[in-house]
Amino acid sequence: MRIATWSSNDPEMYWGNPNLHWGYLLEPGDPDYVPPAVPPAASATETKKKTKRMKHNTYYPTNLPAQVLWLTNLQAKLAGHATALGLTTAQVTAALADLGWLLYVLQTWLTAVRSWGESCTSAATATQTGSGGTQELPVFAAPAPPAGVSPVALGALTRIFALIQQIKASGKCTDAIAADLQIVGSEAGGPDYATLMPVFTVAMLNGHVVVKWGWQGFGAWLDSYEIWVDRGDGKGFVFLTIDTTPGYTDTQPLPAVPAKWTYKAVFRQGDAAVGNWSAPVSVNVGA
Repeated sequence: MRIATWSSNDPEMYWGNPNLHWGYLLEPGDPDYVPPAVPPAASATETKKKTKRMKHNTYYPTNLPAQVLWLTNLQAKLAGHATALGLTTAQVTAALADLGWLLYVLQTWLTAVRSWGESCTSAATATQTGSGGTQELPVFAAPAPPAGVSPVALGALTRIFALIQQIKASGKCTDAIAADLQIVGSEAGGPDYATLMPVFTVAMLNGHVVVKWGWQGFGAWLDSYEIWVDRGDGKGFVFLTIDTTPGYTDTQPLPAVPAKWTYKAVFRQGDAAVGNWSAPVSVNVGA
């Protein structure tokens, strides 16, 4: 609390400020202090930046048989377009190694594993209800990779996607090449802001209220989550925080008497709120 003296240079001296009283001004930490409705801009050191996630492309099939066909096509045709695309020999060699291993694992090894799993299920049934001599359990024998195919580092498909992104951004990939490599596809569509609305839950954890929220599949288009709270103290909804990482812990000490705290939220893109406010979600707090 400090003495209030009217000054046009003091940003706190304005009519309607709920913290301005006759002769004094409430400050953060004072009883009955009301946080500002519009939060001050956070500095680069105060705000944890959200890592943007890559939008998924539609050129890669969603079912395994089609994925095998897509990988086989890329394996057969990538080298033929290398010169036109400006790819180095090392890039092509690495991509073909990744493609060869992917096809072995998805098409040959995985098929053998599933067949062995079926034989294991049959063996388990025979163990329980079969008849005859002593049982011999099936042993899995992994099929040998094709000649020239060897294990590669984890993330082979991720590397293939990165190479395709580089190819499409190079300016050298014509429509004909893109169609031949089957890498034509638009990025997944963003949210419909007319209907976008946060959905979250609240729960008590270790003496604090935790707001459990997420990006709802639109993390690539959204930057943060603005949360307001009504603590049942007659002040209505007041600004609580702008969060950039899903899951927020409200550190406000719990009241000594039972109360109901109600939260609402809205997504943000850049410096502006987008979409609709969520439905209010309440939790009982206090002794």
